[in-house]
Amino acid sequence: MNATIAVLKTIADANGGIVTTEEALQAGTNRVTLKRYADKGVLTRIARGQYTMTGFVPDEFTLLQSGSENLVYSYGSAMYFWGLSDRTPHIFEFSVPQGYNTSRIKERDPNIRFHYVKGSLHGIGKTTCRSPQGGNVILYDRERCICDLVRDRNAIDKQLFTHGLKIYFASKPNPRKLLKYGKQFGVDDKLRTYMEVLM
Repeated sequence: MNATIAVLKTIADANGGIVTTEEALQAGTNRVTLKRYADKGVLTRIARGQYTMTGFVPDEFTLLQSGSENLVYSYGSAMYFWGLSDRTPHIFEFSVPQGYNTSRIKERDPNIRFHYVKGSLHGIGKTTCRSPQGGNVILYDRERCICDLVRDRNAIDKQLFTHGLKIYFASKPNPRKLLKYGKQFGVDDKLRTYMEVLM
């Protein structure tokens, strides 16, 4: 295997099977080489600026998110990754900064729901983990998930809300972090009430 293909394969292995043009360029490959490999069938172009090694089935969760760090798995989707929900997502939920243009993504995949948040709150609790298919995904941590549940409790499915809270408080909660986030979202008093009942 030549050195460039080995580099591309390394990128793909780290990203659930996906090679983005940006990552390939950072690794020293140029656009002409990417096009040549796509023409030869070494790479398969799956979207603008995104490839897989031919024959490899990419991680669906990573694929949906690739190309933008502004797409953060949240609500039911993030809860699924953390084991706070036993529902396999059929609608994928992302939080994005207010004003972020999602029209092209909506056209590509109608099974995505967006939650628009203030730019100053978008990064709170942002972290990474492995998806069930093995790729790296960007999502909100457990405490941010709980804050979002409590903040939007009237719009959340009641069973998802109740199950998420019970599982969180039964599995090594981090009260200090939870209340810190809660203060930033203006739900710290409500969180204290749930903590008194469930901890």
